[in-house]
Amino acid sequence: MTQQDTNLPHRRLGTQGLEVGAVGLGTMGMTMAYGAGDEQGGLATIRRAHELGVTFFDTAELYGMGTGSNEQLLGRAVKDVRDEVVLATKFGFDLSGRTSAGYGLDSRPEHIREVTENSLRHLGTDHIDVLYQHRVDPAVPIEDVAGTVGELIAEGKVCYFGLSEAGPEIIRRAHAVHPVSVLQTEYSVFERAVEAEVLPVVRELGIGFVPYSPLGRGFLTGAVKPGAEYPADDMRSFDERWQPGNYEKNLAAVRELTALAESKGIAVTQLALAWLLAQGDDIVPIPGTRSPRRLEENVSSAYVDLTPGDLARIQEILPQGAAGSRYPESMMPTW
Repeated sequence: MTQQDTNLPHRRLGTQGLEVGAVGLGTMGMTMAYGAGDEQGGLATIRRAHELGVTFFDTAELYGMGTGSNEQLLGRAVKDVRDEVVLATKFGFDLSGRTSAGYGLDSRPEHIREVTENSLRHLGTDHIDVLYQHRVDPAVPIEDVAGTVGELIAEGKVCYFGLSEAGPEIIRRAHAVHPVSVLQTEYSVFERAVEAEVLPVVRELGIGFVPYSPLGRGFLTGAVKPGAEYPADDMRSFDERWQPGNYEKNLAAVRELTALAESKGIAVTQLALAWLLAQGDDIVPIPGTRSPRRLEENVSSAYVDLTPGDLARIQEILPQGAAGSRYPESMMPTW
């Protein structure tokens, strides 16, 4: 990274005044979903991100399975620079173990307040910059959710209201009660479902968009192997995109993307992130990584310029996204 690279451009998310670095950092993989994490490595990666100009950091209650471990990790890492960063966390799950799957949904107003207080304590802060509903809870009217977060904002405990994996109708209903500043949903060259209905609505309403899994859960790094070769605690072991038939098609697409990236002297990860950034100035991806070196590559994508020809070639390689669903049917969000 050059000195110029540490001056990360900023983008405005929504119309309520939220401004962050053009590339953020998702911390989920530091404690769950991709095998056992390394606490010291996580701390080093988060702190390196801040050095590189990253200001937007994403965590959630779920990422510590109710223990607060992920939020605590992030809180410790940014303790000395808290006023220089934007911290986003999420509520919306029942992690009590009362459900057969181990956890279910719970966005009751009293639970939102309980989780928020826990998150404030785990993060070691007196305010949460962005508080998302992690998944829409069909048992709780979204108006009640928006109203509760609006109260937390009025109390100074939260600054901005966000939704995650919400569809157009839910977004409109929530926004009518309290302005939604940010929507977070999966989006990448591999996953394009938001383009048809969701992106037009958030842009109509002046809501910023935060793509998670912008590198296809690591498939777009090119460092992949078939699903059967991952341990059981790694979500790639059951993700459809890593299974026979889909895996080979997706690997072939990544090889073509890699050839395009190499022709421009960049990594395929940088190509994928630059593609997302080119989809609009209201988009800030939050790639996750445990590696400071990968982090530097990701942040550098903010300085990559893609030509119309590059964008057309990417569309030709992946006209509809990846082969295979992004989640098993039981986990698929419903819009």
